[in-house]
Amino acid sequence: MGLAAEPDSSNDDKTPLLLSHPLKRTGTVWTAVAHIVTGVIGSGVLSLAWSVGQLGWIAGPFSILIIASFTLISSFLLSNTYRSPHPQFGPHRSASYLDAVHSHLGLKNGRLCGLVVNISLYGFGIAYVITSAISIRTILVSICYHTNEEEVACEFVDAYYMLIFGAIQVVLSQIPNFHNIEWLSVVAAIMSFAYSFIGMGLSILQIKEKGYVEGSIEGMRSRSRTEKLWLVAQALGDISYSYPFSTILLEIQDTLKSPPPENQTMKKASVISVAITTFFYLGCGGAGYAAFGNDTPGNLLTGFGPSKYYWLVNFANVCIVVHLVGAYQVYSQPLFAIVENWFRSQYPDSKFVNHSYFLKLPFLPNFKLNFLRLSFRTAYVASTTVIALMFPYFNQILGVLGSLIFWPLTIYFPVEMYLGLSNTEAWSAKWIMLRSLSILGFVFGLFTLIGSIQGIVTQKLS
Repeated sequence: MGLAAEPDSSNDDKTPLLLSHPLKRTGTVWTAVAHIVTGVIGSGVLSLAWSVGQLGWIAGPFSILIIASFTLISSFLLSNTYRSPHPQFGPHRSASYLDAVHSHLGLKNGRLCGLVVNISLYGFGIAYVITSAISIRTILVSICYHTNEEEVACEFVDAYYMLIFGAIQVVLSQIPNFHNIEWLSVVAAIMSFAYSFIGMGLSILQIKEKGYVEGSIEGMRSRSRTEKLWLVAQALGDISYSYPFSTILLEIQDTLKSPPPENQTMKKASVISVAITTFFYLGCGGAGYAAFGNDTPGNLLTGFGPSKYYWLVNFANVCIVVHLVGAYQVYSQPLFAIVENWFRSQYPDSKFVNHSYFLKLPFLPNFKLNFLRLSFRTAYVASTTVIALMFPYFNQILGVLGSLIFWPLTIYFPVEMYLGLSNTEAWSAKWIMLRSLSILGFVFGLFTLIGSIQGIVTQKLS
């Protein structure tokens, strides 16, 4: 084993990586689809049955379609901001969401966007640590329950599994950048399909065994109209949180080869990805509500615990864990790039920051080691794991964060950047339509935020 030093060539031109880098872009429509599906279809898909249940048979599916449309419009607007001043031939690339806002809307908007983006990316990491631990514990409880004939207290501590997940992420976080994780996204996307299909399939089997469909047009019953209103707000917040790929769209677009123009490829990938995810969301949400009706659980897979298909439920939870291993990196790599490029711009002569070393291990390929990357990313993963350990129910607070970021990141900034770049005339039909979309998104986000906060307060008081 040994170390061979070499300068870090990832930024030899002294230009921040977020703006330009010499790496060859080889991505295609399908690698972009894999990245998006990995980032979008998460364990949240299993909560959509409860969301549809709160909204009912008409409003539930309709809400999924409307929010999917918002997301698609946003992706089209964002994809046109990657190059400027022309969306296809402009020489300047905005290789991250933050870079695009800073370039097109100025320093103040850039700082605000940076705060929101970094909070959301960091929050996703914490949520994935918590969710993966819950899935691992669910598997072990199921195995314990079904392998012991006598009544045994099958109790497991989430903390151990959070630490294991964190250790795995420490290793994977040493992957240099977003361009090197296509294989991880493909594996994670396959896992997404697997547990989504299982949740949908088990729901359909249960409907078939019952011989009838549960549910109603008005949705699950509640004790009062006020409580119903808050539950509807929370359900809409869950659905809006299920399409969170605005923050990583430009990073994905920066991996695409050209020709054809990157914005055309990205639009195709967005259409395919949103169509795929919406199919799964409607399938899991609708089939889950049809299977359980007023008893629809918050997590679809927990409803099949005593089922004879428990082994299939366990496999689905394994798929969730594998998927979240990849999704953690998809959402963390942009934040890694932001911080590390700041250090490179501030300390261009530092060997600790800019030099890499080849670590030679027996029977393994050479590994490129950078001390800044090693120390910062290890500390980052450790911090998300520690917060998850301290607040194991922190995913409920992240629901509030989801409501906070929906309007600014999915609606406001994309609309403002597009209007600025396209020089759209004020009070034209397009201008009025986009401004109306932004206002509607703000009202929607505020409503879901209030509902999510109310839900957290109610749960704490109870």
